[in-house]
Amino acid sequence: MEYGFDYTYIIFVLPAILLSIIAQISVKGSFARYNKVLSQRGLTGAQAAQLLLQQNGIHDVRIAHISGSLTDNYNPSNKVLSLSNSTYNSTSIAAIGVAAHETGHAIQHATGYKALALRSTLVPAANIGSRFGPTLAILGIIFGNTTKAAEVFSIAQLITNIGIILFGVAVLFYLVTLPVEFNASRRALKILKETNTLDKPELSGVRKVLSAAAMTYVASALTAIGSLLRLIFLSSSRNSRR
Repeated sequence: MEYGFDYTYIIFVLPAILLSIIAQISVKGSFARYNKVLSQRGLTGAQAAQLLLQQNGIHDVRIAHISGSLTDNYNPSNKVLSLSNSTYNSTSIAAIGVAAHETGHAIQHATGYKALALRSTLVPAANIGSRFGPTLAILGIIFGNTTKAAEVFSIAQLITNIGIILFGVAVLFYLVTLPVEFNASRRALKILKETNTLDKPELSGVRKVLSAAAMTYVASALTAIGSLLRLIFLSSSRNSRR
């Protein structure tokens, strides 16, 4: 940062944020388009999820109805597959695709998919890292820039390093999330085809919805990586000026 202008943000973070905005627009557009296309079998998202769970021999997962749109998720800690207002009672192929994706996470859990287990393990540390890591790192960098005393600078550097390490754990969570989400989508498409829940043209629409959704996870990971690289660069630049 020079003269109050943070060029590091433009270099490391802004491109990923722009990609994230584009990805969000894309996934909302894809969902809206295929949410108007009703499935030929007439299954709702909840019914499709229940069918796919049964087909995979999973009988201990509860399907819940939650508020919101595209807030669907699977919680491995209590084995609850939550489907949002836009998914639960909808018979569109978009809703069935989203429900199948979340069912894919339940299947991952049931089959002991290691990446999902690792992501679940990282959640507590990642929450702390994403919340406090960047703040500590920036405070350490600012503190270090305002002092000439070697001892005080060492403390500032320690604070910076702790912040970077904490945020690094959060970045690791984002990276582990990528294969988990991609695998869930592949499982969704596979089981929808194998169970004849959707026909070939309908599967093509679901693939577009899930591909657009996947880009949001990629964008989030790139934003986190860019932010981490920015913190490392700012810390290294400060040290080089000492």
